[in-house]
Amino acid sequence: MDNERIINLSHGSGGSRTLKLIKEVFAGAFRTPQLLELDDAAVMDGETVFTTDSYVVRPIFYPGGDIGSLSIYGTVNDLVVMGARPLFVSSSFIIEEGFEIAALKKIALSMQDAAGRAGVSIVTGDTKVVERGNADGLYITTAGIGKLIVEPRPCRERIEAGNKIILTGYIADHGLAVILARGELNLTADIKSDAAPLTGLLLPHLDGSVRFMRDPTRGGVAMVLNEAVDGMDFGILIEEEAIPLRRESGSLCEILGFDPLYIGNEGKAVIFVSGDSAESLLEKLRQHPLGKESSIIGEVTEGRPGKVVMQTATGGLRIIDMPVGEQLPRIC
Repeated sequence: MDNERIINLSHGSGGSRTLKLIKEVFAGAFRTPQLLELDDAAVMDGETVFTTDSYVVRPIFYPGGDIGSLSIYGTVNDLVVMGARPLFVSSSFIIEEGFEIAALKKIALSMQDAAGRAGVSIVTGDTKVVERGNADGLYITTAGIGKLIVEPRPCRERIEAGNKIILTGYIADHGLAVILARGELNLTADIKSDAAPLTGLLLPHLDGSVRFMRDPTRGGVAMVLNEAVDGMDFGILIEEEAIPLRRESGSLCEILGFDPLYIGNEGKAVIFVSGDSAESLLEKLRQHPLGKESSIIGEVTEGRPGKVVMQTATGGLRIIDMPVGEQLPRIC
């Protein structure tokens, strides 16, 4: 059967096929101005920001988190990187027949704790139960509302040559923690999910010098950088040695043949900032517990428009393409 005529896992990877699916099916059908921006959230009336997301992580509990806290942090962070203060969240549950009520209570308490950390209130929701075998335990859909707190807001159109790119900490921890928790690889490593709210790390430092932000979830840092240059008249040059990566995570990626740039994170941000403000912002980020390992990983260049290039540790240059398939399915 023609793979271009059916949905497969690569359409959920957050990579090029996901983007194509969104453009050709959903944006093509709905055609609302906010949706056509293809942002992490929609700016509704000049100040209200609205986002939604679904969580299908497997397993539901993993080192450093669970599907409940992940659903709150993921939604909150999509608002924060738009330059908004998160306020309210809704949550809808699709529960498989046979799911333990004790586990559901644990997840609900985890969500409430995460909401408290993020400074939001869970104000409404919905519950559905489906037949055994039809939901892999539990799926959660959340939506979030926030208010813009900075003008002009961070957006792709404000990126320009000379901007520096900051990554707020170690990459790949979330995706690797989830895949290890599945117990399918016969490997062990001391790796926990990085899932956390970005409110305290980012909101106090937002001003006009911050040009663009994204949280590198599905598709990882590579996807964020490629989305930033897609169709633009600038390129990006990053340095491999500047990218924060735990030794344990790097070693595991080498064993499994994974590229950490393409692995999802749930508590990090990629920030494009004016060149003359980068060092000041970096110093502020490093004073926060979630930003201690922040690093300037590269810059926006006039050369190689539409391309992301990495200076490797050995001195060569490597093109970082937009991800196509799914290295680690069902991690968020």
